[in-house]
Amino acid sequence: MNPAIKTLRIDFVSDLVCPWCAIAFRTLELVRERLAGKIGLELHTQPFQLNPDMGPEGEPLREYLARKYGSTPAQFDQMHQAIAERARAIGLEFDLERRTHSYNTFDAHRLLYWLGEEGAPGQQHALEGALFEAYFRRGENPGAPAVLLRLAGELGLDAARARQVLESGEFAEQVRERARHWQALGIRSVPAVVIEGRHLVQGGQPAEVFEQALRQVAAQRG
Repeated sequence: MNPAIKTLRIDFVSDLVCPWCAIAFRTLELVRERLAGKIGLELHTQPFQLNPDMGPEGEPLREYLARKYGSTPAQFDQMHQAIAERARAIGLEFDLERRTHSYNTFDAHRLLYWLGEEGAPGQQHALEGALFEAYFRRGENPGAPAVLLRLAGELGLDAARARQVLESGEFAEQVRERARHWQALGIRSVPAVVIEGRHLVQGGQPAEVFEQALRQVAAQRG
């Protein structure tokens, strides 16, 4: 990267079953393209679990949202259509028929943490994007070992090491510690985009909001 270009650290606090996280993920990619040659973004995925107590088989999405938020069927349908339209506007396709369950994503976060520690640049980001696509377009369980290992293979990751991480429970405490860290800083919902460890942009904001915040931080760095 050109040393004259300012590079900003972005901590992207998110969960793989959060639709607004998938939207923010794609929006940040668009913003990075807009800022290419002017401001560099160093993206780091950070763990957050919407459903930490959910079993590995997951729970029907309608039932989960009704239990957690009191959503009625009509509210559920309205919300999902609005989210799908917002996603479509930035080039994402959410399959509302296939995405029938919510899942526990702890193992996915462990694999993402592994790549953050040992992976090559861009691998963690690539896996997160693949996991969003697996869940929101194909309705797959992003916490299932079979799905994680298949995606690791498709992305050309170290499949043997990925299997070792999943089967050993490695990085479990580190993921819990990171999740506690962000919660201690006041993050109670996702997505949360933390710029340079100090500036927070919350929620699935439009690209213009992210871009303005990044330009302001880069200018402050001078």
